[in-house]
Amino acid sequence: MTTSSSDRGVSLGMPELPAPAYPDDVRARLETDAREIIARYPDSRSALLPLLHLVQSEEGHVSRTGMQFCAEVLGLTSAEVTAVATFYTMYRRRPGGDYQVGVCTNTLCAVMGGDAIFESLQEHLGVGNGETTGDGKVTLEHIECNAACDFAPVMMVNWEFFDNQTPQSATRLVDDLRAGRPVEPTRGAPLCTFKETSRILAGFPDERDGAVEASGSAGPASLVGLRLARGEAAPARVVHPRDGGPHQEPQDRAVHEPSPTEHLSSHDAPQETSASDPAHPAGPVAEEGE
Repeated sequence: MTTSSSDRGVSLGMPELPAPAYPDDVRARLETDAREIIARYPDSRSALLPLLHLVQSEEGHVSRTGMQFCAEVLGLTSAEVTAVATFYTMYRRRPGGDYQVGVCTNTLCAVMGGDAIFESLQEHLGVGNGETTGDGKVTLEHIECNAACDFAPVMMVNWEFFDNQTPQSATRLVDDLRAGRPVEPTRGAPLCTFKETSRILAGFPDERDGAVEASGSAGPASLVGLRLARGEAAPARVVHPRDGGPHQEPQDRAVHEPSPTEHLSSHDAPQETSASDPAHPAGPVAEEGE
């Protein structure tokens, strides 16, 4: 028995069939929302990003149907829309779970435990990067940066922050999500599904009770640069020796005010180098060949 090329998963370069249209009621509803979004911009094509979030809120990902819809209402080509939809990682290209769990594996979060968290979640959930659990609840992915380094290691669920995580707390978090138990972000608005989040990102108000009032702020380390730029004095700090613990400073001793260029962490205390420690010069102690 022979098999066709399609049965073998071999592409012959044939063009795809046109994307199926939305049902009439869905199309009418999306067109109403699209008109509201487009009206915010002097140039209609500027509405493409929120429109992609809008169609993502309908299907849970940006489908070919959704991209064709965006192209039609904005007067763009499907190639122009596809180029944008495939560039930004916040747009899914295939169906995913109700909760997108992103683990930061960029430098600082990785050093602080992000890699260990991601590996433990892959093993616990039985999925790889970008894959979804069988119950359709959780899509796991590693992300490059959550812009919350002072809370490292950080996870995000549908773009809400879960700070200072460990493999154990991360495992409890995904278990609660899959079981439908209440989960509260560390800061920010209450958690909602990925589709609901996409609609909010499209620019529509979050009408849940308390959602707007909920807020989160950057940590002290994130705000140091801003305060210095404003000319605000940095708080007094005493850097303790690495080999000693906290100690009481004499009351009559002037407290050192660190300059903007100084490190503020005791872990960044100056180390002996070849310039400060002649007994340990840098480089080879003998000429080559001797």
